[in-house]
Amino acid sequence: MKIDRKEMPLLTAAKNGIKEIVESILAHFPVAIHDTNSEKKNVLLLAVENRQPSLYDPLKQKYNNESVFHANNILHLAANYKKSMNPWIIPGAALQMKWEIKWYEHVKSSVPPNLMLHNNAGKTAVEVFTNTHEELVQQGGNWLYNTSNSCSVVAALIATVAFTTTTNVPGGVEKGKPVRGKELAFQVFSISSLISLCCSVTSLVIFLGILTSRYRENEFKTALPTKLLGGLSLLLISIAAILVSFCAGHFFIVDDQFRSVAVPIYAVTCLPAAAIFALGHLPLYMDLICAILTKVPTIFYNGRYTPLGSET
Repeated sequence: MKIDRKEMPLLTAAKNGIKEIVESILAHFPVAIHDTNSEKKNVLLLAVENRQPSLYDPLKQKYNNESVFHANNILHLAANYKKSMNPWIIPGAALQMKWEIKWYEHVKSSVPPNLMLHNNAGKTAVEVFTNTHEELVQQGGNWLYNTSNSCSVVAALIATVAFTTTTNVPGGVEKGKPVRGKELAFQVFSISSLISLCCSVTSLVIFLGILTSRYRENEFKTALPTKLLGGLSLLLISIAAILVSFCAGHFFIVDDQFRSVAVPIYAVTCLPAAAIFALGHLPLYMDLICAILTKVPTIFYNGRYTPLGSET
């Protein structure tokens, strides 16, 4: 971030989201809210431009008057995206785009209606948002495409295996009924293989839906992240179910004298496979949940994620 050496400490603190300094200065010098830099931006405008939600909401509530919304229109600053800022500490261009949309809509909901006009360059906020986010939309589309493409291969493989196990009945069929249909292991086998087949096919359809998407900017708000979260959830369920199905089917060929130790062996051998996949995708899974459920984007503040307006 480029630092203006003539800039006042209040404005520099607002740029970097240092809430304590901003609150302390404004508490001792309330008139400082009207201080501006060389670009005629006050503390509120800088908080919006630099994506500082922990500052914007309390400042907006305390100084809720149109005099602090001046200059190049606060909504246009929320719509303007600068890659050099790297505003949101969240992996994946698609999730960053989602938080950009949420941030813009949050600022828009708090801006007086008469300021939702054109800026000094004659552009609306929507035009600024679309023009400055073109590269991020493209990067987000590529990230979603590559992620969905990899997951769809796994889903297709599991669906193939699940279909094969579903059509092959352990012990054979006699008079249209499974020979071992009353055994617990067979019930576990049939139910788990069916769950695996249904979940893997459904996740495959979801991932194909992402792959064929047009990746428009409004789709990054809800549709695409929700689809990815649903696809990953179903894929994880299908992996766990196919492992249970395999263990239940293998249980039929184990001698009676070894059946007492078969279940612990299955747990030791199969759980790591599911755990590796789950743990490997856990960060992405948690980021998706956070991005979907959080109404206003969060920033990494004082060593932890800080929601809008939370205490530090």
